Amino acid sequence: MTAPASPSDPRDGQPDPAEAAHPDGVIREPGDIAPDTADDEDGHARQVGPVGETRPMEPPPDDAPRRAAMVYNPIKVDAAALRALVSRLSAAAGWGEPAFFETTVDDLGDDVTRQALKEGADAVLVAGGDGTVRAVSEAMNGSGVPLTIVPSGTGNLLARNLNLPLDDAAAMVQATFDGDVHPVDVGIARITRTNGQTEEHAFVVMSGIGLDAAMIANTSPQLKKTVGWVAYVDGAARSLPFAQPFRVMYQLDGHRLHATRAQSVLFANCGWLPAGIALVPEASISDGELDVCIIKPAGFFGWARVWRRIWWENSVMRRSRAGQRVLARRPEDASVRYLRGVSIETATSPAQAVQLDGDEFGEATRVRCRIVPGGLQTAFPAGHDVSRL
Repeated sequence: MTAPASPSDPRDGQPDPAEAAHPDGVIREPGDIAPDTADDEDGHARQVGPVGETRPMEPPPDDAPRRAAMVYNPIKVDAAALRALVSRLSAAAGWGEPAFFETTVDDLGDDVTRQALKEGADAVLVAGGDGTVRAVSEAMNGSGVPLTIVPSGTGNLLARNLNLPLDDAAAMVQATFDGDVHPVDVGIARITRTNGQTEEHAFVVMSGIGLDAAMIANTSPQLKKTVGWVAYVDGAARSLPFAQPFRVMYQLDGHRLHATRAQSVLFANCGWLPAGIALVPEASISDGELDVCIIKPAGFFGWARVWRRIWWENSVMRRSRAGQRVLARRPEDASVRYLRGVSIETATSPAQAVQLDGDEFGEATRVRCRIVPGGLQTAFPAGHDVSRL
């Protein structure tokens, strides 16, 4: 699909806050997104030493031993304990002193990760929430340098989908030095704003447009810090009363153009949510394909069918062979439609909220998502079962 010409904006492309704020006065533009970092920090990210002292960002000498770099969100982890752990295991493996980088409100992890790669890091570790993991993965995409995910923060959705140990930081750090490395896919979303401007960002779990993004936009940041992913229930309660289906045109690569009315369109690299909910059960993070879920309930009973499909059928019945046989004989439910391909382009009217890996990314009129097969080299503990990825 070819984007139509966009009229010039008298304010040089700056969004109109009054138009962007809906519902509940929530501004859905990137500059207004609450960052995944400390509330009282600003400025650029910094490199620190093993005890937290600021160090200049400079490359190591040519004859230096192999070296790891860790990017972490200081409000999501015990920074001192984590630095000590990484330093100790690096030394035991015969590697040089690690480099440590703290994220800030101005750098969620992508810029300092590029700095770490520029300095010649042989491996990168990331510790933080889903937003930090997404930003670091964006910078790591296609680098060929292994990435170790040390689970922390509220969601850890990528770690959950990779079946990584969620409560054993030492095992994950150790995987940096003697674990197995496997490639996993990375999603790329090309977002077109209402003024015609475009930007690209990576996602590693899933992105979406419509109600799911509005729920995230309407979730209290403080509540999310307190109770984690359960806070999205609050966002749902505040978004559902305003939810209206929107018109969306979509086209999978190599297929014909379609149009429908939907509440949400989700683009999944992997499909499991917390509490064992299989939103997109067939999604695989290593198959080189993008899974798409179009949610379009018809009234109250339509929402009941959506919930039955996602929770009962996807998350419960599919776990047994008997349940799978029952589902195979059932007709497809029009309330939830699944598609699969290498890429998909969507155009909406009016503009819809966008989310990437649980962070809001403003509003857009067009979103094109594609998969980079094996874009992220990921470290797993030695012998980790990757057969179900």
